Amino acid sequence: MPVAIITGASKGLGRALAEALAERGWDLVLDARTARPLQGTAVAVLGKYRTQVRALPGDVTDGAHRSRLVAAARELGGVDLLVNNASALGAEPLVRLESLALDGLRRALEVNVVAALGLVQEALPLLRESPAGAVIDVSSDAAAEAYETWGGYGASKAALDQLSAVLGEEEPGLRVWAVDPGDMGTDLYAAAVPDDDDPRPDPASVVPAFLRLLDGRPASGRYGAPALLEQR
Repeated sequence: MPVAIITGASKGLGRALAEALAERGWDLVLDARTARPLQGTAVAVLGKYRTQVRALPGDVTDGAHRSRLVAAARELGGVDLLVNNASALGAEPLVRLESLALDGLRRALEVNVVAALGLVQEALPLLRESPAGAVIDVSSDAAAEAYETWGGYGASKAALDQLSAVLGEEEPGLRVWAVDPGDMGTDLYAAAVPDDDDPRPDPASVVPAFLRLLDGRPASGRYGAPALLEQR
């Protein structure tokens, strides 16, 4: 069976992707900082699908934890897909740049960029061995558009986009996709803008866009989930 590593898999988009891949027969290595909700994801997946799941709580900024994630995938057979989904906002709720604590910005960069690259570096030997190795870096429209208070988070996602683009050039045997999932109702968004009560799409509604990438394997690059969902 193909094997995927998914970070930030305890809820939201990460959990929805885990369930969708498990339904297709993928074995999974799942990461999140908090053990209980991550175990809840693993139990839900195992209760529905005949697949193998390794749930490893930890912080992706910890190099030893990243090594454990890849080691767990190796035990399952390798790494066919790496999804860098774990994210940090830098401030909760978000604030204007004049008020953004530099330690918060450093945290966003460390989680969203440095740790993502570190996990790619750790997994690259196994990804190269896969007949269909792929990396999905979960981006944001804040990486490409200027929204008030989203400067620190957006800057970190813009940096992730650039890493994805360069990795795609350097690793032509892989597919490297930076994916903007679009508007979603997640705990991350609620923490970013707690006063916004407008309804937003469930993360599961954008999962078909990610599956379309895996099925069609288009060229490495940046993609928006809404545009992928509109394709026929």
